[in-house]
Amino acid sequence: MTVKLTKICQQFNRPRLNNFDAHLQTQFNKMHATIRPGAQIAIAAGSRGITDIARVVKSTVDFLISQQACPFIIPAMGSHGGATAEGQIKILASLGITQQSMGAPIRSSMETIELPSVDGVDHIYMDRYAYESDGVIIVNRIKPHTDYHGPFESGLVKMTVIGLGKHQQALEMHRLGVYGLKDIVPKVAEAILQSGKVIAGVGIVENAYHETMALSVMRGDQIMAQEHALLEMATENMPRLPVNKIDVLIIDRMGKNISGVSMDSNIIGRIRIRDEQDPENPQIKSIVVCDITEESHGNAVGMGLADVTTKRLYEKIDFDATYENARTSTFLERIKVPYVADTDRTALDVALRASNIQPNAARVIRIRDTLCLDEVYVSDPILSELSGQNAIELIGKATEPFDDKHELVPF
Repeated sequence: MTVKLTKICQQFNRPRLNNFDAHLQTQFNKMHATIRPGAQIAIAAGSRGITDIARVVKSTVDFLISQQACPFIIPAMGSHGGATAEGQIKILASLGITQQSMGAPIRSSMETIELPSVDGVDHIYMDRYAYESDGVIIVNRIKPHTDYHGPFESGLVKMTVIGLGKHQQALEMHRLGVYGLKDIVPKVAEAILQSGKVIAGVGIVENAYHETMALSVMRGDQIMAQEHALLEMATENMPRLPVNKIDVLIIDRMGKNISGVSMDSNIIGRIRIRDEQDPENPQIKSIVVCDITEESHGNAVGMGLADVTTKRLYEKIDFDATYENARTSTFLERIKVPYVADTDRTALDVALRASNIQPNAARVIRIRDTLCLDEVYVSDPILSELSGQNAIELIGKATEPFDDKHELVPF
């Protein structure tokens, strides 16, 4: 006997940015006086799967060219791309950021310059290209972090330190664990921003549908004061699973372009970092993850957040890239290999058994990934709980989730 699932649509608040390009141009006009003709300006872009990242970077390039500056793009990443210059260029390309598409050169290097110590914190680094430029503009999404929560999480402040500091800085900050990320990164960022090297940041906030809902261009000396409000906006507009008590969560795909830890810990309620408390909700007995995105380039960091996976995913793992990411972060629990099942059906069977629940009573949810939660599949016990809720729309009937090869039918 297997579990039948029904597709439902969750309706979240959907604020969206209208007149995207005009809004961004208005924001950039704030920067007019700070850009001098001929200035070599580095645009720092990271590895996250931000919906409009290529569009925002291209607009930044175009603005700088309109000011007669000379923009170039640098990958602002730590260990991503296997901690190699070539690998990080490939990651940018997978996000649509290439020299041809952007109209600006990409300068990628793992070489850094060591900066003066800050309040007793030594070994502070900056990408050589960024350091030798006439100024840096950081472009990043602002959202809740998957490792910790505090005034500054995933955004411009963190990228100022770890992104611009490349692999060396990532090693130094992560060596201190969550304390380094939560307490030391803001201290170092403040010193770097006060130096004037970072002339601006472009903060992107997305809604629950992974659409841009806010864009804010801040001067470098404004980032520390303004980022927290954008973080609060991002937190309020995150997507969520429809219920808190779940026996088995099936995730079709994980990926570094989806979350830094491949499956957003804020969504699945698992952090798996020593001394860090997991969120109270949701409470999930077993998690199945079935595949990994091409954009991850085999980096399967975060697979340890799941209990069961598939041979299909396992055979795509680049262990060198995965282990380098984990060695840098120090969060080894997150790269432990789950139970590897031959098929998706077997994976669910194993998870159900491990959850000590009969299929006909199981509270099962299937999602595409932790970014896309507007349409999900649910089993009958959860469907009954959601009955009558205005924000829930029924799509179709309960169906068998697997095809004749025991793989999940297309979402």
